[in-house]
Amino acid sequence: MSFQRWPARAPRFLLCLSVAAALSACSSSSFFSSIFPPGPDAPVANRVSALLPVDALLLGEQHDAPEHHAIERETVEALAARGALAALALEMAEEGRSTAHVAATATEAQVQAALGWNDKAWPWASYGPAVMAAVRAGVPVVGANLPRARMKDAMADVSLDVQLNGEAYTAQQDAVREGHCKLLPESQIIPMTRIQVGRDRAMAQAIVKARQPGKTVLLIAGAGHAVRTLGVPQHLPDDVKVTSVRLLASATNDVEAGEFDKTWQTPPLPEKDYCAELRRPAKAPAAS
Repeated sequence: MSFQRWPARAPRFLLCLSVAAALSACSSSSFFSSIFPPGPDAPVANRVSALLPVDALLLGEQHDAPEHHAIERETVEALAARGALAALALEMAEEGRSTAHVAATATEAQVQAALGWNDKAWPWASYGPAVMAAVRAGVPVVGANLPRARMKDAMADVSLDVQLNGEAYTAQQDAVREGHCKLLPESQIIPMTRIQVGRDRAMAQAIVKARQPGKTVLLIAGAGHAVRTLGVPQHLPDDVKVTSVRLLASATNDVEAGEFDKTWQTPPLPEKDYCAELRRPAKAPAAS
């Protein structure tokens, strides 16, 4: 293969015309984003644009980080403004729940009813803004989590033991131990791991059902579900182009390489011992 050199004495105006033509052909925001990725302080809309096109975008949050919920709302708005949001899928609502038949003008109470929202588990004040942004844009919001009624069956489902390769399944078991503060009896590790795998598979299926050509399904879930090597991406078909973003409330980025495609850091939260409540001995019943 040969390459023609630009003539050493070519008129300067021809060179300028060539450069101008190249810039005109490559003037799309996605082109420049691919060469100059937006920095961590860039608007969320710019960071989202740099990730497109994808069939599925996973935002792995820390549930109690307010900034993460703001990013989620802005991501919904950015995708909707481009006409690129196929659906908003949520860990926070059960599979089978949907706002597909709810009007864009519906009240928040009507939307919560459609999703079977559990405000004690998932404060509506945190997630409502992102959900309502999708509803107002006429985009369906779908439950993606494994229904609680099916979790007992999942605990006994041995087929879930082979949905990940051996190394990944062992790592998932370790994640379950850590996630339960190492307080679970060892006999419960495999059943609880099956539930985790079952939940990831349910979220993957919700994405597949909601996907549309040329658009993006946005999944909001805890960070563990968005891990590429263990979570939802492992259960998606090969033809689904997926990008996984870790929302990290920390001053340092200690995410292991390969776990996520991108990490968006937010200010750290005050230190909190999430296991302290579980370690407390149960109170004795009051004497009658």
